[in-house]
Formats: sequence, structure tokens, C-alpha cells
Amino acid sequence: MEPTTDRLKTPRAAGMAGVAFALLLGAAIVLMRISVPAGDAAAAATIDPDRRWAVQLALQIVPFAGIFFLWFMGALRAHTGEAEDRFVATVFLGSGFVFVATLFAAAAATGTVLNEETPSDFGRHYAYTLLATYAMRMAAVFVLATSMIGRTLGVFPRPLATLGTLVGLVLIVVGSGVPWSELLFPAWALIISLYILRVRRTASPANRSGPP
Repeated sequence: MEPTTDRLKTPRAAGMAGVAFALLLGAAIVLMRISVPAGDAAAAATIDPDRRWAVQLALQIVPFAGIFFLWFMGALRAHTGEAEDRFVATVFLGSGFVFVATLFAAAAATGTVLNEETPSDFGRHYAYTLLATYAMRMAAVFVLATSMIGRTLGVFPRPLATLGTLVGLVLIVVGSGVPWSELLFPAWALIISLYILRVRRTASPANRSGPP
């Protein structure tokens, strides 16, 4: 009975961490988007002075989003167990770690730009490109790898795995070309997390009613 109970804690942890990550990253993206003009990187490099508070608040949120993402990623990997494909799992881990590193690097670069008396165009371009292009590309690879693992092991139903594949393809092809497309990643994480929580909630009564 105890091993089964311990195993059920992992999906619940993954779901709760995923919800926290999705909400925090979504809030950070919205705050960044309302503080810079929509469009290409050249236009988005200019920060509205009256909305610098939004960027500063987003920078305070990003570290917590990264922490919850690592917890979410680790719990998801533990849930797949020994049956996971080693090649896809390597891509899953690599893309997740690079995403967090790029996200933190973009936040650090943005913070440096905000503290400058006369921010340079290079610094603003660098910070924006790290976040909107490279971080989102790594997020796309993570979504694709997770969806492939979920479909192969039967962890996710086919519609959910298909949704993840579509989200990953859109993120990797569109990138920062379409404003607000970055929200697809936290939206996908939220859907996955809510599904995991629902599965855990339905599995718990069945486990309690089983043999001791």
C-alpha cells in the first residue's frame, strides 16, 4: 500500500508545480508585453518609461517560475519511470535545463539594462532576443519531447499529446514573430498540470478502495 501512495504523490506534485509555473510565467510574459511595443525585436527593444514597473515586477517573478519549472520537470520525469526512452528523455532534460538557463540569462540582461542610466540598443536587443527567441525555441523542444514521451508511454491521451505537438511546432516555427505567441507555453503547461491533477484525484479513491 505504501509504495502506491508514494507513487501517487509524484503526479500531484507535478500538477501543482506545473500550475504555479504556468501562472507565474504567464504573468511575467503579460507584464513584459504590456511594457514593450508589439512587433519585431527592433521595436520591442524600446521600453516605455512609464511602464518600467511592469518589467521590474516580471523580473521578480521569473526566478520563482524557473524554480517551479524544474520541480515540474523532475516530477514529470519521475512519473515516466524506467520505461522512458533514453534518447527522448535526454532531449527532454536538455531542453528543459537550457530553457531555464536562457530564461534566467534574459532576466539578468533585462535587469542590467534597466539599471543603466542610458540603456544601449545592443543590451535591449540582447535581452529581448534571449527571451522571445531562444528561450521559446527551447520551450518548443521541451513541449515536443514531453508530448512524444506521453504518447509513447500512454501517459497522456492522444488529443493531449497532439495538442502538445501542435503547440511545440507553432513555438518553434513562429517564435517571436507573432506577439503574445509566447503564452502558448504556459497555457500548455497549465493544461497538462490540470490533467495530471484530475487523474490523481480520480486515482486516489480507487487506490483507497483496493485491497490493503
